[in-house]
Amino acid sequence: MPPTLLDDAVLFATRAHHGQRRRYTDMPYIGHCLEVMELVGSVPHTEAMLAAAVLHDTVEDTHVTEKELLHAFGDEITRMVILLSDLEEGNRATRKRLARIRLAGAPGPVQTIKLADLISNTRPIVQHDKNFAVTYLREIRELMPFLTKGDPDLYGRAVTSLSKGEAAISEFLGRPFP
Repeated sequence: MPPTLLDDAVLFATRAHHGQRRRYTDMPYIGHCLEVMELVGSVPHTEAMLAAAVLHDTVEDTHVTEKELLHAFGDEITRMVILLSDLEEGNRATRKRLARIRLAGAPGPVQTIKLADLISNTRPIVQHDKNFAVTYLREIRELMPFLTKGDPDLYGRAVTSLSKGEAAISEFLGRPFP
């Protein structure tokens, strides 16, 4: 049986992230990409969404260019990956504000992938870097109202993940979450 689009995307992402390790857990980075893909696969999705999910960090975090992605996977998947990529410049506050604007205008499938990414990122950040988690969770709280076109189940799971993270940080700080 010939490889599928998804097989090609997993192989491409695995090669692109070769040697990268996940901060905090030191696991191979591709594990995060596969987790995002699996979360997207747990709700209504298309094969293109699954491919974009596994590829979502390739342009942002590897040597892969938009042009290479376009050549390998075409316009639809490349557009999704670029919408998911934090490529803005400026200080952190500026970058996050611009990312909210970019993601607010993104279609539902892209927002669904972003919700899966947030779910995958929240737990390890809260468990392993409680100081940064304060900033991260605040940013996620500001982003969530812009992701309402995403899958409602994943949206609910992201809200739950955020709430659990805020509760854990409140306990760590000994006061309500800022």
